[in-house]
Amino acid sequence: MLRFMRNKILIPALIITALAAFFSFRNTAAETDKDKKNKTIIETVYKALQSSHFEPKDVNDSFSARTYNKLLERMDYEKRFFTQKDIDILEEYKYKIDDEIKSGSVKFYDKFVELYDRTVVETEKLYKEILAEPFDFTKNEDYIAGSEGLDFPANDKARRERWRQYLKYRALAQYTDLKKNQEKRVADKDTTLKAVMTDKELEADARKKVTESMDYYYKRLKKLDDEQKFAIYMNTITNTYDPHTDYFPPEDKKKFDEMMSGSFFGIGARLGNKEGNITVAEVIAGSPCWKQGDLKAGDEIIKVAQGDAEPVDIQGYDTEDAVKLIRGPKGTEVRLTVKKVNGATQVIPIIRGEVLLEETFARSAIINTETGKFGYIFLPEFYADFNQTSGRRSAEDVAIEVMKLKNAKVDGIILDLRYNGGGSLSDVVNISGLFIDEGPVVQVKSSHSTPAILDDRQPGTLYDGPLVIMVNQGSASASEILAAAMQDYKRAVVVGATTFGKGTVQKVISLDEYLRFTDKVTARSNDNEIGSLKLTIQKFYRVNGGSTQLKGVTPDIQLPDPYELVDLGERKDLAAMKWDEIPAAKYTLAPNPVDVRKLTTLSKERISKNETFQLIKENAATIKKQEDDKTYSLNEKKYKEELETANKTAERMKELEEKATRLSIVNPKEDMAKINLDSSTIAKNEEWIKALRKDIYLAETVNILNDMAHMNVQLNMGMNIK
Repeated sequence: MLRFMRNKILIPALIITALAAFFSFRNTAAETDKDKKNKTIIETVYKALQSSHFEPKDVNDSFSARTYNKLLERMDYEKRFFTQKDIDILEEYKYKIDDEIKSGSVKFYDKFVELYDRTVVETEKLYKEILAEPFDFTKNEDYIAGSEGLDFPANDKARRERWRQYLKYRALAQYTDLKKNQEKRVADKDTTLKAVMTDKELEADARKKVTESMDYYYKRLKKLDDEQKFAIYMNTITNTYDPHTDYFPPEDKKKFDEMMSGSFFGIGARLGNKEGNITVAEVIAGSPCWKQGDLKAGDEIIKVAQGDAEPVDIQGYDTEDAVKLIRGPKGTEVRLTVKKVNGATQVIPIIRGEVLLEETFARSAIINTETGKFGYIFLPEFYADFNQTSGRRSAEDVAIEVMKLKNAKVDGIILDLRYNGGGSLSDVVNISGLFIDEGPVVQVKSSHSTPAILDDRQPGTLYDGPLVIMVNQGSASASEILAAAMQDYKRAVVVGATTFGKGTVQKVISLDEYLRFTDKVTARSNDNEIGSLKLTIQKFYRVNGGSTQLKGVTPDIQLPDPYELVDLGERKDLAAMKWDEIPAAKYTLAPNPVDVRKLTTLSKERISKNETFQLIKENAATIKKQEDDKTYSLNEKKYKEELETANKTAERMKELEEKATRLSIVNPKEDMAKINLDSSTIAKNEEWIKALRKDIYLAETVNILNDMAHMNVQLNMGMNIK
C-alpha cells in the first residue's frame, strides 16, 4: 500500500511531505512584496489553466466549494486542528474562492493561514499537556481514524478530547510493541536486557516516544516558508482541475527534473537522521564520494562548506535541508566536516558530479525451470534524461536487456511494470516497437483536435517470442499505454490486477516565460521567479479507441490482490477526468495470438490450489472491512486481540512463503562485472535476487509463460506437419 501511493504521478516529493505538515508561523517581513508575488502567481496559473488545460473548468461557486472542501480535507483530514468556530469563519469564503482566483486575491489564503497558525500553537500545547499524564489502557473506549462521519469539534474541549484519543491510540501502539519486545527478550534470556520495566514504566516510555515523534512533526510543521505554504494552496486549486495538474515553486522544478532523469549532481551518499544528527546511511558505488574514498557509512556530517567558504553547522538540520546544501553544480567542491564512528573529526573535500540512481533503471534476470529458461526485465519507470543528449533512456536500456536475454536463449520474456508510475511517452512508443512490427502504439488527443497517432515506424521486431507483462494497481500512465498496446495487438498476455487508470498527458511550462509572453513584462530576477506548472494537455487512447483514463487496463489473467476490493488509483479521486472513447486506429494483430482463455483456465486451477493466493483473497476482505470501519479499541486487551488476529494472518503468509518452492534465478553474464564492483553492489544484487525468488506473483507468471511457450511449441509443430 505504501509503495502504491507513490503513483500520485510525478508530484514532487516536497509537495507530498508538505501535505502532512502545513503552514508555519507567518513571516510578516516584506508582507506587501509577498502578497504581490502570490497575486501574480495565482493570476498567472489561472490564465495558463484556462488557456492550456485539456478541459478548462468553469471556475464558479461549485468549483470554489470543491477547492474549499479539498483544502480542509487535505490539511485537517482527521479534524483535529480546526474547531467548528474556525469553520464558521472560513465558511464565508466557501463560494468566493472562484472570484478570488479570477482577481488574484489571497484573502481566503491569508485567513486560512491565520487560523491554521493559531491552531498549530494551540494543538502543540495540547499534545504536550496530554502526553504529560499517564493513560489508562484498561478503559473501554474507541478511537475513530479518518474524517468520514465526523464533524469538526464543537469547541476547544471537544478538540482536546479528539487529540486525547488520537495520542492514546499512538501510545497504546508503542506500549504494546515495547511490552512485546521485552517479553521476547526475557524469554530469549537476552543478557543485554539490564532490567525488566514495569507496565507503568513501559507506559511512560511509550508516551515519551510519541512525544519525540510529535516534537519532530511540529518542528517540520513550523519550518515551512511562505513559498512552500502558498504552493500547497495553489496545488489544491490545480488538483481541483484534475489530480495531475500541479504547481511547482522554483526549487521543486529541479526535483521534478531529477526524478524524471534518474540522476542529479551531488556526492552520491544517502543520508539519514539519527537522533537529530545527519548521518551517512550508504555510499553509492561509482559516485563522487565513493571515488574520493574517505566518506563512509556511519559517518556523522557536522558541517558543510561550499569550497573554501565558511562552513555551515548542520547539527539539528532536517535531512532535506542538509541535502540542499550538499548538492550543487557539477564540478564544484563541497567540503564535509564529519565525525567518524571512532570519534575522530575529518574534513573531506568532494567534487560534485553526476549521481546515477541505478535502482530506477531497467535490469534483467534469467529464471531457470525444469521445462525452460525464461527472461525477466524489471522496469520501475519510463525514465528519460531530457537534460543531456547522452543521458539514460529507458527504451535503449530495455533493448539492451532484451539482447542479453536473447543471448541467453530464453524461451520467453516477462516485463514487470508493477508499481511503474509512468514517464516518457516517446520511450514507451519505442519500447513497444521492440515487440511489434510497424504500427500505431497509442492515440493522443488534445482539446478540440483530432487524435494524433504515435507509431512504431521501425520495421521488424527485436523480440517476437512469448511475452508476458506484469501489472498491478500501481502501474500507471506509460505503463498502461504499453500494456494496452500489447493487449490490443494480442502480442502479449497481461497478468496481475487492474491498473491505476491515469490516461492523461502532462506538460511542464515555465510560468515566468508564460508571464513574459502574455504580459510582455521585463525579465525578472531569480529572487522573483514564480515557478512552473505541470498541467494536463492531452488524453491517451488505446489503438482500439478506448481511453486508459479512469478504467485503466484490465489484465487478461487476474491474480488475487490484497487491495482488489478497495477503490484505489484514479477512480478514488473525484476530480479525475472521465473515461471516453474515440474511433480505433488501423492496426494488424500480431501473428499467432495466444489462446488467453486456455491460459486463464490453467492459471485459475493453480490459484485455487495455492494456499497463499487463497489467504490473499481472505486478506482482501479484511482490508475492505478496515477501509469501511476505521474504529480502533483503546483497551489494551481488545487492541492486542485485534493485533494478534492481523499478526496471525501475516505469520501464516510468511510460513507459506517459506514453504513455497523458490525460483531459480541468476544474473545475465554481461552484468557480472558491474555487480562484482564492490561489496555494496554485490549485497544489493543478492537482496534483489532473493526477493524475486520468493515472489509468488512472479512464480505464477512464470507458470503462465511456461504454458505459453508450451502452446507455442505445439503450434509450431502443427505448422511443420502441414
